[in-house]
Amino acid sequence: MFDFLSDYDDPSLLGAFWVTVQLTLLSGVGSLVWGTLLAAMRVSPVPLMRGFGTAYVNIVRNIPLTVIILFTSLGLADIFGVTMGSDVFETRDFRLAVLGLVAYTAAFVCEAIRSGINTVPLGQAEAARAIGLNFTQTLRLIVLPQAFRAVIGPLANVLIALTKNTTVAAAIGVAEAALLMKEMIENEAQTVLIAAIFAFGFVVLTLPTGLFMGWLSKRLAVKR
Repeated sequence: MFDFLSDYDDPSLLGAFWVTVQLTLLSGVGSLVWGTLLAAMRVSPVPLMRGFGTAYVNIVRNIPLTVIILFTSLGLADIFGVTMGSDVFETRDFRLAVLGLVAYTAAFVCEAIRSGINTVPLGQAEAARAIGLNFTQTLRLIVLPQAFRAVIGPLANVLIALTKNTTVAAAIGVAEAALLMKEMIENEAQTVLIAAIFAFGFVVLTLPTGLFMGWLSKRLAVKR
């Protein structure tokens, strides 16, 4: 019943899901860094930074991810010649897909972290300023450590959504799971079986993530 899988060695089924895992991990780290910076901008006392952070989040999260991914490929690469390095590290389209996923997902990470910042009692920030800490020090040493503990659950949801959103990278030819599934469906008759195989693959990727992050959220929850 599964004999047709042997016909797809480049990429293989496991190879395609490995590309999906790479996209998720690299985009997840980049989104966490950029999203944290955006959250810091949104609570900054500097109006220009607050305005940029607010505008970025409100614009980017309302643009379809497919449009952003296509822009990184057709716009940045084909028009402006942006390649994000050499092909020594994956392909150009892979790197541009990571860039698009980071740009999009960071807006949701930002809002999750900002909600965590709002759970930190205002008195703690005021006490930090009273002992001479500036805004950056207060955010880094006092506010963000507590905020991250409060939003592990929401960040897990963002990570799971990111794992599924990596399928959009197929639009620019990245050889991840969705592209292989599309090729199989076009060439094979077992459409339902193929869809079930790939659905199971994504469950295997996302379910442990949700369970682990749920456990971590309970273990590190801030006691009020």
